[in-house]
Amino acid sequence: MGKIVLVTGAARQLGGRFVRRIQRDPGVDRVIALDAVTPGHQLGDAEFVLADIRQSAIARILAEHSVDTVVHLDVSAKASGAGGRTTVKETNVIGTMQLLGACQKSPAVQRLVVKSSTNVYGSAPRDPAVFTETTPPKSLPGGGFAKDAVEVEGYVRGFARRRPDVAVCVLRFANILGPEPDSPLADYLTLPVLPTVLGYDPRLQFVHEDDVVDVLEIAAREPRRGTLNSGTFNIAGDGVLLLSQCSRRLGRPTVPVLLPAVTWVGTALRTIGMTDFSPEQIRLLTHGRVVSTVQMRETLGFRPRYTTAETFAEFARSRGPGLLPPERVGRAVGRLAELPLGGGQADTTHSTHGAR
Repeated sequence: MGKIVLVTGAARQLGGRFVRRIQRDPGVDRVIALDAVTPGHQLGDAEFVLADIRQSAIARILAEHSVDTVVHLDVSAKASGAGGRTTVKETNVIGTMQLLGACQKSPAVQRLVVKSSTNVYGSAPRDPAVFTETTPPKSLPGGGFAKDAVEVEGYVRGFARRRPDVAVCVLRFANILGPEPDSPLADYLTLPVLPTVLGYDPRLQFVHEDDVVDVLEIAAREPRRGTLNSGTFNIAGDGVLLLSQCSRRLGRPTVPVLLPAVTWVGTALRTIGMTDFSPEQIRLLTHGRVVSTVQMRETLGFRPRYTTAETFAEFARSRGPGLLPPERVGRAVGRLAELPLGGGQADTTHSTHGAR
């Protein structure tokens, strides 16, 4: 018999895509798609179960369907239905605890894949240039989704110790972008004018939605020869972009704001519902974050199809033109850079080839 895969967070766009993809795997017999809200997209031949992972019923669902592979995608910075930050945190943390408790009791479970985030490293002024999977953060995130991700990974490590017979894979994704992104950072980049922190131009990494689905499939099945898909892996596209480069490629002007005033701006944007400009996002847009992808390539055996720059280009095309034509902005910046006393910098991608 083939695998029986349970996917949480199936109502989200990314979860729905993975549910449809994993059904095509010849080694998969059945797919159980689970979420607390009814999805607005098709799930193919998957069996949809309306359930909340925060409830103890998840243990019964695992037992009834004899699930052997669990792909936990219901860890997110945004709510998929009604509810605010409290609901998101409960789903991320309490939901993960319930799910892991159910997996621990189920002898049928053989593989667990957990969607995490590079947010676990935080963003601080004294951060290393590049984070590896074993680099400890200079300061643990104090709240928001970053703290949720840290707690989730802590519970996953505890589960791995209690069930050493289960293959556990944690994927730390960089900022996910593409034609249909669903994240606070994507909402921020969609603003007509981008507030930035005066004096800072952070380095950012992105991973394409298509690559996210591809690597999830690799993590959910048996490892290919010469690879290992158990452990913790950073997932990001090659290269980095500066925030200033992102704004120019979007054609969106920036408004530099003094750091103490950024919190006020963020609160105002959050109040009117334009974007969740949280403290953790402010830190990212101040100090940036770059991770190493050596283990992703050499151990997991995954090579993204899209670089950071290509991923951002896909996102930019899906957003439409900004207030300022990117070509005109690029030419203006180029002319400034050619001036003897010009402090400008040409719009070139900082290619660190996967930040290795």
